[in-house]
Amino acid sequence: MRNDDATLADAASLPRLATVAYARPMTSAPDDSILMRQYRDGDPAAFEMLYRRHKDSLYRYLSRLSYDRDAVDDVFQEVWGKIINARSTYKPTAKFRTFLFRVAHNCFIDHLRRNERHRQPSLQDIEPPASPGPEPDEQAERALLRRRLDAALADLPEAQRDAWLLHEEAGLNVDLIAQVTGVNRETAKSRLRYAIDKLRAALAGNGAEAADAPRRAGAGEKP
Repeated sequence: MRNDDATLADAASLPRLATVAYARPMTSAPDDSILMRQYRDGDPAAFEMLYRRHKDSLYRYLSRLSYDRDAVDDVFQEVWGKIINARSTYKPTAKFRTFLFRVAHNCFIDHLRRNERHRQPSLQDIEPPASPGPEPDEQAERALLRRRLDAALADLPEAQRDAWLLHEEAGLNVDLIAQVTGVNRETAKSRLRYAIDKLRAALAGNGAEAADAPRRAGAGEKP
């Protein structure tokens, strides 16, 4: 049986195209849990810093679970509304990022239950990222890789896609993915493993190009 290090190493080999179109979140102190306590105590600037730090990765997570832009916007607002409402009772028993994505996961599940017709995306629904930096050929190549990865994600079973996105966008390990999704560790590990294998297979059509995709897509940058 493959260990967690091997599973996460395989995940790291997939194209990390989400970083192309977005600015990197703030990484400076203070810690998230400190900011949440400051917000609880009446400091609105603390919430503003939390929001700026996590909004991009949260939106990417939701937008790759559902390509319905209106639904994504609604759930995104609902998540932050719940974070605001939870400020008076928040206790840092887990990292704020884990708490945030657990709320996001639950909000998305609730959205699916409220809306039985959950439209799956087509390639025409997926917009390539705007990236003014690279040369035109490189930019076109990145856009193509992004479209191929998003199309492969759309074909994954929902639970596997969720597990991969929680690892990719939230940076969660297997234990935290299990915690956020409410399943046991082995189930979370299996979902992530299957997702990685299927994405690798879907991207294998480009051969060497797919294998080299992380470097060309800016894979060294952590969202």
